[in-house]
Amino acid sequence: MVGKFALKKAKDGQFMFNLKAANGQVILTSELYMTKTSAENGIESVRINSARGGAFEERTNSRGEPYFILKAANGQEIGRSEYYSSKAAMENGINSVAKNAPEAIVDDTTV
Repeated sequence: MVGKFALKKAKDGQFMFNLKAANGQVILTSELYMTKTSAENGIESVRINSARGGAFEERTNSRGEPYFILKAANGQEIGRSEYYSSKAAMENGINSVAKNAPEAIVDDTTV
């Protein structure tokens, strides 16, 4: 089984996607995009940048929960993870994005 990008329309008419692991768990959520084409370009950016060294920035929220951000080569945020219970769980999430993104299919629910 492979992961998938779930491309959908947000409530305000913008577009976004979630990268889901093969087990269906959301491992990365995109920003909002004004157009479907921009969201599709964001998916391609995740595919490319998930394999690039230094693309993942590890962070901690105000409650001390770790999470990560995937950034493009120009430093722009492409997507972010959920909050994790531990640094090890967050590292598993990063590894899952790197493993699933390159071959993930696109499930387009915007039509």
